[in-house]
Amino acid sequence: MTSELRSLQLPSTLCERAEQRFGARFGSVEQLLTFVLQELLRDDAAQMDQAEQRIVEQRLKDLGYI
Repeated sequence: MTSELRSLQLPSTLCERAEQRFGARFGSVEQLLTFVLQELLRDDAAQMDQAEQRIVEQRLKDLGYI
């Protein structure tokens, strides 16, 4: 993971609610957001991999290999 950090501005009420709800699992809102963004990006990558696999399979079918 990169050590360069960026600052974000979020509504304080949103942060307070997140801390109340997820504070036991995550030490801070920053840790919660890091986890959520990593999961979202992983899901996007998995969906892209599946879409690419379907394209490759279709090409192989069109060529008569499968």
